[in-house]
Amino acid sequence: MANFNLTVNGETRQVDVEPDMPLLWVLRDELGLVGTKYGCGIAQCGACTVHLDGVAVRSCTMPISVLRDQAITTIEGLADGANLHPLQEQWIKQDVAQCGYCQAGQIMSAASLLATNANPSDTEIDQAMAGNYCRCGTYNRIRSAIHGAAQDMNAMFYDATDTSEASA
Repeated sequence: MANFNLTVNGETRQVDVEPDMPLLWVLRDELGLVGTKYGCGIAQCGACTVHLDGVAVRSCTMPISVLRDQAITTIEGLADGANLHPLQEQWIKQDVAQCGYCQAGQIMSAASLLATNANPSDTEIDQAMAGNYCRCGTYNRIRSAIHGAAQDMNAMFYDATDTSEASA
């Protein structure tokens, strides 16, 4: 057993676990953050996707010992307080989830995409989301929700930066 200090969803957390324990199980079993799901266990399905310093990674095969002062964000930390992330809002609006099992991983991958590409094309969305599998087949709704969230985020950005009327 070893002691690890982690920054998870903006909070410093301490765990005492085996160094080879995957981040997924640290999040779920040690920290009680069960939004991140176990899917395949071999980093192929995307259900376990979280962010390390804003980059989408698969947590099911990542030993806790390889983390070095990186900020970990899970689906529980994506919202801004009581305000859902625009992707979460669009997921609800577009009625994306059927069974819902893969959706946290889908949203985390999409959030990583939108953090680097404010207006992705269908092809860019498909490329970024490759490796996130949905057994219910909601891929068209996922793509629509990502486009909707991009529009919402761009509108919020422009509203926040448009001070021309306020200064007149």
